[in-house]
Amino acid sequence: MRAVILIGLAAAMPAATLPVAALAQEAPATSYGADPELPAPQRGLLPDMTIPRPALWGDDLPTVPEGYAISAIATGLKIPRQTLILPNGDILVAEGKGASAPAMRPKDIIAGFIKSLGKSSEPGGNRLTLLRDADGDGVYEMQTVFAEGLNSPYGLAYIDGAIYVANQDAVVRFAYADGQTQAGGPPETLARLPSALNHHWTKAMTASPDGRFLYVGIGSNSNITERGIEAEENRAMIWQIDVATGAHRPYATGLRNPTALTIQPGTGQLWAVVNERDEIGPDLVPDYLTSVQEGAFYGWPYSYWGQNVDSRVKPQDPDKVASAIAPDYALGAHVAALGVAFSNDAMGPQFAQGAFVGEHGSWNRAEPVGYKVVFVPFENGRPLGDPVDVVTGFLQDGDKTRGRPVGVSVDPRGALIVADDLSNTIWRIAPAQP
Repeated sequence: MRAVILIGLAAAMPAATLPVAALAQEAPATSYGADPELPAPQRGLLPDMTIPRPALWGDDLPTVPEGYAISAIATGLKIPRQTLILPNGDILVAEGKGASAPAMRPKDIIAGFIKSLGKSSEPGGNRLTLLRDADGDGVYEMQTVFAEGLNSPYGLAYIDGAIYVANQDAVVRFAYADGQTQAGGPPETLARLPSALNHHWTKAMTASPDGRFLYVGIGSNSNITERGIEAEENRAMIWQIDVATGAHRPYATGLRNPTALTIQPGTGQLWAVVNERDEIGPDLVPDYLTSVQEGAFYGWPYSYWGQNVDSRVKPQDPDKVASAIAPDYALGAHVAALGVAFSNDAMGPQFAQGAFVGEHGSWNRAEPVGYKVVFVPFENGRPLGDPVDVVTGFLQDGDKTRGRPVGVSVDPRGALIVADDLSNTIWRIAPAQP
């Protein structure tokens, strides 16, 4: 009966807002960077749930810094998630909607309803789309389906004549020849991935610099072990998969939901963006960008941002908490970082050294955050300084959004490629031509 009452309340609320938690506290003075301020946890019956409603772009475009131009290079897609720049400059787009784990609590039903109001109504494509700019002028005159019949594809990688796709249940590969516009046949399965329930279904992926391994991010099956620790077997971690054999092993653990992976140029270091836990306040816990250390434990579920214990988890594990390491850089709580890519000199001096991060946007704060692409400056191979807004204008007046950034890729020729899964658009941002 209570679930019915709560659902009815949710449906009656305007602007997709359910303000049932205590009044939100002011944001911490420093919610990002290497040493973020962490407020005391807040717990209530339900967290604040506010999600902006979809709106149309019309004749408008997202906002980019002075000296840069933005254009839509592909439209009419079916939930674009991640992109991959192929050796010849073609762009592959993974399109898929993903599964949804059964709700366990009334609050899960309400959260699902609230989140659905901020999503595209387009069904997922379960496909790869190829984009081609044959003359290099920034206009992609070809938009064609490369492969269909996939299972919620998300992560993409290219290694020595093969395209690898991380479906929600398996890593598969297609043989690929330079310039190919359509897969020559069905893919080969390299490795099965955990897919029971799939509370977090996205499977991020990148390849090691030498092409021997794939790294695959596998999110948890809950916010904070509500389904029991047994449901978390082989989850909340990054796998290392041998490309030759398909054998896998945990590379790093305790990462609640690693949503995008990339390799840092020059160092070969694996980096990730990770979505942290909910329901302990609007300013906890920061989503983060971090280097991924082999064999390291990052805290989930027992602790966050190093060794800050989450008392909701029963039983606790003090030894695991003692071993937990803190991430490198906080992005802010609930920004929902879903994309990461290192930049290069072709993006101009102000964005040459650092990483772009796609922030899909919050659903469980009274004041929405994210809904933009930011740049995290690096110095001597480490993040340093405040994040810089690069692509904005998605969020309007706090209650409408015209797009939601997901994956980001950097074209070596000098362009940032952004997948937007609300307007079903691929955006290209590049230094403006004189």
